[in-house]
Amino acid sequence: MAMFGRAHLPPLDGATEWLNSEPLDPADLRGRVVLVNFWTLTCINWLRQEPYVRAWSQAYRDDGLVVVGVHTPEFSFEHEVDRVRRAVAARSIDYPVAVDNDYAIWRAFDNQYWPALYFVDTDGVIRDEHFGEGSYEQSEQALQQLLGIERDPVPVRGLGPEAEADWANLRTPETYLGFRRGEHFASPNSAALDERRAYYRPESLGLNQWALAGEWTIGSESVALDRAGGGIAFRFHARDAHLVLAPGAGRPIPFRVLLDGEPPGPSHGVDVDEAGNGVLQDGRLYQLVRQDGAVRERTLEITFDEPGAEAYAFTFG
Repeated sequence: MAMFGRAHLPPLDGATEWLNSEPLDPADLRGRVVLVNFWTLTCINWLRQEPYVRAWSQAYRDDGLVVVGVHTPEFSFEHEVDRVRRAVAARSIDYPVAVDNDYAIWRAFDNQYWPALYFVDTDGVIRDEHFGEGSYEQSEQALQQLLGIERDPVPVRGLGPEAEADWANLRTPETYLGFRRGEHFASPNSAALDERRAYYRPESLGLNQWALAGEWTIGSESVALDRAGGGIAFRFHARDAHLVLAPGAGRPIPFRVLLDGEPPGPSHGVDVDEAGNGVLQDGRLYQLVRQDGAVRERTLEITFDEPGAEAYAFTFG
């Protein structure tokens, strides 16, 4: 983490709503050490960081720490406050969360990353920052220094999608599916923007390639299924495979996941059973695969029983 000047905590009045708290401003927080955490509910990097932020909030609040989460959405469906509320409840977040739908707080901090941590002293001066995952011991030490205490680190163990990535075996990057940022698309007929089209999966996929099968419309930030039975295939090398999904029509959509053409069995993710069955019910990140045993290159297929599924990005761990 890098030290950088003596900027003060900027105003927080750009929030469109506050969760777990009345609106806060720098004057309310003066005299307290503050940790500001920028996040968005579908971000796998934030999900893996959140157990640490949650543990620090609980361990150090009686010592004067206030954690302020700032939810700044990446995808359009993340602007829905009820989805943010559900994410807060699902992650047992009990500290204040500013809903930053207009990016006002993001701009006030000149922030560019999810997740991002800003460490603020009792005089309201930003003393340190950290972007992305990792450096948890250094971050906790920074908090202890600002609080004037010295203790052993808080024990943290992430479960499900919150578990630390298997970095040694992670060879597939985050991959967006929408037209604006999509890459490595391998269906034989090329992608068309905002046009309903039948796509086909090639006979084989190279590592980190993906393809559509069935009738889909490729939008700027997602691909949307127009006819039941369509699917997405991805060739990846990682322990975990996740997919950001939303039900466009709002109703539950059953889906099935296969690994190399077979049910995943013990390699299923938390949102899929051993037979590969799952249900798309809300806009969020779904963990489809956690490989059991040795990690190797695999082909993931997800097929939807009903139209309306919207897929945004694959992430891996």
